[in-house]
Amino acid sequence: MKTEEERRVEERAVRIPVDGIILEADLALPANATGVVLFAHGSGSSRFSRRNRAVARKLQDSGFATLLLDLLTAEEEKAEVRTGHYRFDIEMLSLRLAAATNWVVAQHDLDGLPLGYFGASTGAAAAIVAAAMLPDLVGAVVSRGGRADLAGSALEDLRAPTLLIVGGLDTVVLDLNHEALRRLRCIGRLEIIPRAGHLFEESGALEKVSDLAREWFTEYLVERPTRMPQYSDAS
Repeated sequence: MKTEEERRVEERAVRIPVDGIILEADLALPANATGVVLFAHGSGSSRFSRRNRAVARKLQDSGFATLLLDLLTAEEEKAEVRTGHYRFDIEMLSLRLAAATNWVVAQHDLDGLPLGYFGASTGAAAAIVAAAMLPDLVGAVVSRGGRADLAGSALEDLRAPTLLIVGGLDTVVLDLNHEALRRLRCIGRLEIIPRAGHLFEESGALEKVSDLAREWFTEYLVERPTRMPQYSDAS
């Protein structure tokens, strides 16, 4: 059983400068953290996402620091509601996630922790692209109901072990994730949550997502803290 000190989680709001803008984020740092997971949210969501916060709490209980990050500014969020202009700009989102990652490794209380990404919806594509850009920093990726297909050629470039989680009733996204899985040249797995839809609102579905994410990050960030070997181009 954990002591009171071991259960302690320090939480603080942080502001991350990226190319002349400020990204808002919430950092949670458990005592004796064993890794850090950055959350990339999908279209129409934010760092206040109830679903992602539930997953983050499960990870915090297992000793992972979490950074729930808004990849859009408040002004961009307002424009997104009207136009949908930003949600599929995967290049922009991935560059901002990569910049936030560099910010994380520069923090004295996070430096040296193995690092992973948790992406949802279009945020999953941004996570895959950013992970492919930063192979020496990102050790594992988990996608929840993600549009991994939107990562394009980054799927073949990705080296971080990647878990794709999709609801069994989310048939369109499920087909897209089957195709994305076939394109991966790294360690990859597709987990299907039976009778769950795109938002995983069904009883027990989100808890299963949280358990799968915790197990994946534990295996590839904590139990295998060193870099995975490079994979040769099979083409």
